[in-house]
Amino acid sequence: MPDRRRGFTLVEMMIVLTVVGILATLVVANLVSSKSAAHESAVISTLRTLTTAQAQFRQGARVDTNEDGTGEYGGFVELSGRAAGRMASLLVPAVLSSAFRDLNLQGEASTSGYLFRIYLPDDAGAGVGEPQLGFAPGSDVDPEAAAVTWCCYAWPTDHGGSGQRTYMVNQSGEVVSTDAAAYSGSGNGPAPDAGFTTPGTITGALALGVPGQDGYIWNAVR
Repeated sequence: MPDRRRGFTLVEMMIVLTVVGILATLVVANLVSSKSAAHESAVISTLRTLTTAQAQFRQGARVDTNEDGTGEYGGFVELSGRAAGRMASLLVPAVLSSAFRDLNLQGEASTSGYLFRIYLPDDAGAGVGEPQLGFAPGSDVDPEAAAVTWCCYAWPTDHGGSGQRTYMVNQSGEVVSTDAAAYSGSGNGPAPDAGFTTPGTITGALALGVPGQDGYIWNAVR
């Protein structure tokens, strides 16, 4: 009897390997996309929580460096209870998660695949980035301006990997975003006025649907 058994030909094996490779690529791409979407959802929620925390902090007037009876907005170190900063004593209980207690050398907090940085205004309205150890008495932050203005940016630790979009929120509670690939990794976040219409300040209007000072279009997040 003739032996009818036959193995795969080289062409058939190449076809199978190609199909497996394509499927593996699609699976990995979907996993990365899902992870990125989860990170972005968490970041949006975090920024909205930060808005609430800032409002509570200001209302409590724990920082009132010019002693005019009006509270000022805070930095991560103050809000998370890491250190007293400009306050007379440590904030207990803290109004922000302990994930924001420790900042890197650039003054950035890191969570959910994103980097976060808070800016408070100086006497000209320009953004003063929070230092690694937090805002301290005698800093360039203007007490009157800091009683009405703050902003925070959040951008991916790895654009395209941990997230696609960069976000910003300020005292208005409006969260805006841009998909600029330029913002990726520590030290590569937006300039203070990036998402605003007025150059050099964080006290102007948000760049909603129009290019900000960084040249990128920022859109409202719904």
